[in-house]
Amino acid sequence: MELWIPFTDKSAPFYEQIYRFIKEEIQQGRIAAHTRLPSTRKLADSLGVSRSTVQLAYDQLVAEGYLEPEPYRGYFAAEIDVLLNLGQRQEERWSPMTGDGEEGLAADTRAENGEEDPSGSAGEPGRASGEGARFWVDFSPRGIDLDHFPFHTWRKLSRETLTMANKSLFTSGNPQGERGLREAVCRYLQSARGVMCRPEQVIVGAGSEYLLMLLNQLLGSSPIAMEDPTYKQAYRVFQSLGHRVVPVPMDKSGMEVEALRASDARIAYIMPSHQYPTGIVMPVGRRQELLAWAAEGGRYLIEDDYDSEFRYRGRPIPALYGSDRNGRVIYLGTFSKSVAPAIRVSYLVLPETLEARYRENCGFYASTVSRVDQEILRRFLEEGYFERHLNRMRGLYRNKHDCLLAALEPLRDRFRIQGDMAGLHVLLESREGCREAELLERAAVVGVRVYGLSEYFLAPDRRESHTVILGYANLTAEEIQKGIQALDGAWSK
Repeated sequence: MELWIPFTDKSAPFYEQIYRFIKEEIQQGRIAAHTRLPSTRKLADSLGVSRSTVQLAYDQLVAEGYLEPEPYRGYFAAEIDVLLNLGQRQEERWSPMTGDGEEGLAADTRAENGEEDPSGSAGEPGRASGEGARFWVDFSPRGIDLDHFPFHTWRKLSRETLTMANKSLFTSGNPQGERGLREAVCRYLQSARGVMCRPEQVIVGAGSEYLLMLLNQLLGSSPIAMEDPTYKQAYRVFQSLGHRVVPVPMDKSGMEVEALRASDARIAYIMPSHQYPTGIVMPVGRRQELLAWAAEGGRYLIEDDYDSEFRYRGRPIPALYGSDRNGRVIYLGTFSKSVAPAIRVSYLVLPETLEARYRENCGFYASTVSRVDQEILRRFLEEGYFERHLNRMRGLYRNKHDCLLAALEPLRDRFRIQGDMAGLHVLLESREGCREAELLERAAVVGVRVYGLSEYFLAPDRRESHTVILGYANLTAEEIQKGIQALDGAWSK
């Protein structure tokens, strides 16, 4: 195909204008998925710019998932159903998203030179905390890739925020979080998760644990139903607050509704978009059953949408909150997986039925997130940095995900792979009935750390497991491949 790109913005570099033009053409469907773009040399010649200028633009589009490189063939427009497009209010700003950003835009791949697309991040091998050198690969399901965090961008925003003559940032702010950040969260949720809400419904807090404690003030000490297995940190918080937690078994669609109905729970804590740790994506029918359960008796569903950003097959599934017509769903989200755990910013979206109760019971609590940090995050969201970072991380994680599945091929006759449609980990269930403890022990002998599913169960009688969990986010492609090879040898004995 031919591309004619008008250079009309005299203030922007040529590579930025090329990047913006192609990105918009793909977003609007004027460049269809799988369309081959001109080579960097051909496009550079037709536009009268250097090849390195075009390469910069192509590299950024690859990093954000808009182009897919194929060795020896060139660059092709990607399927963009899973990409984030926030529709920024402000003029989009160019921000190369590589490593710490100090060296400008580095190439993730050189398709035209036939080089393979690196699927992992550079860095030290994953290690188990406190285990020293015993494990040379740690398949932790809690890790994320910090080697590609946009440190330069974050430093720039931090510096600009602190040098602005804005004394109000150092005074007490809105208990719910700064309105600008809450507005940005609303726009993100509407675009990415189908959640329609107002800033008045959003509460920003330092971590999900704090927000669950706030919910305790609103909902009282009612019994809470939790999927079994489940996210143990939430379970610990509920227990510490005096709630009686009712474990509810799961089937292939998620929480079993009949077992939920048989309990006396008034609240259910669920993860419909990607259940942790099983990886189950709840189908529409089960979602409607849970919504009906909540509406019947004035009950509530707490929807934890902790890593919904990372999906590798099909279109993103909208949040359960978007299907709620009776004000019975409380939405819980976080930036820990999509940005970094140390950011410590999570958020609640309350249904309108709880707004007044929040202002009466909790409106006097001060915000637990610094106003300076909130302003940095607001700009990160509003100025397009988050969109580009998240799209880039989706591409990196998809490459690692595919690398892991390819490495697991020799084990498929002995293990059933589950939970591979989304998230940052997969489950391996032994087809031969090998006990979890033996699998972990054999893995440890060869210096590889894996995790057992049993530690996530609540009911004592359900803790006998034949399943291990493999996380891959904080590992390189080489570590993934060598780690799985070691496991194959250890588990074949």
